[in-house]
Amino acid sequence: MDNEQQHIGGMTSYEEARGWIEGLVSFGVRPGLDRMRIMMERLGHPERRLRFIHVAGTNGKGSVCAYLTEVLVRGGYDTGTYTSPYITKFTNRFRYNGQDIEEETLLRLANELRPLVEEIAETEHGSPTMFEVSTALAILYFARVTYPDYVVWETGLGGRLDVTNIVTPVISIITNVGHDHMDVLGDSITDIAREKAGIIKPGVPVVSTVENEEALAVIREAARKSKSTLYQLGEQFEETAIEATESGQSFGFKGPFRTMSRLSLTMAGAHQRKNAAAAVMALEALRQYNALLVEDEQLLEGLRSAQWPGRLEMVRREPRLLLDGAHNPEGAESLAAALRELHGGERIHVMIGMLGNKNHRGVLRHILPIADTLVVTQPAFRKALPAEELADVARELARELGVSPEIIAEPRWPDALERLERAASGGGLPVVTGTLYLIADVRASVLGLPDSEKGW
Repeated sequence: MDNEQQHIGGMTSYEEARGWIEGLVSFGVRPGLDRMRIMMERLGHPERRLRFIHVAGTNGKGSVCAYLTEVLVRGGYDTGTYTSPYITKFTNRFRYNGQDIEEETLLRLANELRPLVEEIAETEHGSPTMFEVSTALAILYFARVTYPDYVVWETGLGGRLDVTNIVTPVISIITNVGHDHMDVLGDSITDIAREKAGIIKPGVPVVSTVENEEALAVIREAARKSKSTLYQLGEQFEETAIEATESGQSFGFKGPFRTMSRLSLTMAGAHQRKNAAAAVMALEALRQYNALLVEDEQLLEGLRSAQWPGRLEMVRREPRLLLDGAHNPEGAESLAAALRELHGGERIHVMIGMLGNKNHRGVLRHILPIADTLVVTQPAFRKALPAEELADVARELARELGVSPEIIAEPRWPDALERLERAASGGGLPVVTGTLYLIADVRASVLGLPDSEKGW
């Protein structure tokens, strides 16, 4: 589309296109695939031309996507990656060989989609949502602009009714099932597992690192019904820790096809070994089913170089500052375990901010016992839980748990960060956690990045 055409009826800048797509957030999250199916049909089913690796789970999806992308790119495969939420810029969500979509390309594709979106909005189906339009844009980017060999494809919420489930992948991965987005996915672990298992397709192999027995029963049954081969952590494959330090860790991998004695990661935490093992098992299965060719050295280098911003990220070393977007109980449990493992002898000072619709008590139950100081703030984002409200929950829960960290409420996050750094100046590790919207702002501030566009 040339500039003249864009001026006649279309958007003329990246900012305008992003504003239009993000403006659709007012239509909320509406699980279901009807609007997505209509868009794909009208666009000539571009999703059918692509090979997807579909990744679902409560925690760990982004890290698994990072491992897969790094290994595939090093193996010489052109690789698309679609993830959410984004932590710095809207274009982070759409990547090709590790590079963001160009603003001009995003503008052109948004202009192509807009008339279709507005047409559907006039029907009984209502307007496509922000996530639906982003997902359609990702499919167009990969199917019509970049033509990757593989697309690493992260679900938004759940799986069964998630709009990313419009695709049939070459392999599915389910990282874990925990207590998050229960307002959308259901009240029980079984309900949530049923949603995640919805990405399992007939005959398509599935890799799982799910540990909860109830959830695992659901995954097993879904795989059996679909006649899909299930590769389950602890059964068909396993990982064994070798060593862990602040700067990295290593583990052994044993799978049905071969054993690898030592794989290294830069990302910290026992949960990252499981995430990496899931990625390795998926690549091993693709080697069997799809004749994927990745040299061992490329696999080793890809795993070692994978990074995922805001997940146990030592964003500054002098003085230290650790960021981790633990916004649900399972994430907080992994963070607490990693801090005990790597910083067990140190004082820990934590700053936290959360959105209103999260399981605050479940998160704080893991954070309070490891914190010497807890600075409670609120993210600069809609649906933020007021700092005083979260601090009250923390005080009440601290009494229940019999722990007594110093709890400080500081609504403005820049002031809260100052309080955190002051607390840590006397010794100990400062940690910022909670919603990724808070992590995004703190990260941009510390690294001197432009204001982050953060969003879902």
